[in-house]
Amino acid sequence: MIVKYTEKELDLLARLMRAEALGEGNLGMLMVGNVGINRVIANCLDFKNTRSIYDMIYQSPGGFSGINSALFQSSATTNEKNLAKRVIRGEYFHPATNALWFYSPGTGNACKATWFNQANSGKYKNHCFYEPAVGVCKELH
Repeated sequence: MIVKYTEKELDLLARLMRAEALGEGNLGMLMVGNVGINRVIANCLDFKNTRSIYDMIYQSPGGFSGINSALFQSSATTNEKNLAKRVIRGEYFHPATNALWFYSPGTGNACKATWFNQANSGKYKNHCFYEPAVGVCKELH
């Protein structure tokens, strides 16, 4: 386990992963989970005061738009909780391995080279992922 969590936080993370990436399948949801967990462990940039899953999900400004989705409102399924446990245990999936941000540029559109002044680390389906440069967030690199 790379971050401590409560059962409520496990459910919140699983719901966030679903709300942000249900259409991208399990792998897409795992990558969104990587970004969330990275925000909890990275004591840098916009995430210096983000020390728990709860803080990460409800960070304002800078949080996730998925919390406003109907997909976020209902309890997580067993599968979704199992996916959340995988990222909490430290499983990483490229290009989200060290990413702190992602966004969807829209179907058929390319990723921007940078987002929030961070370099693009790759794209998976409809999400572009962005990570800080090596050395900026020592907890990630």
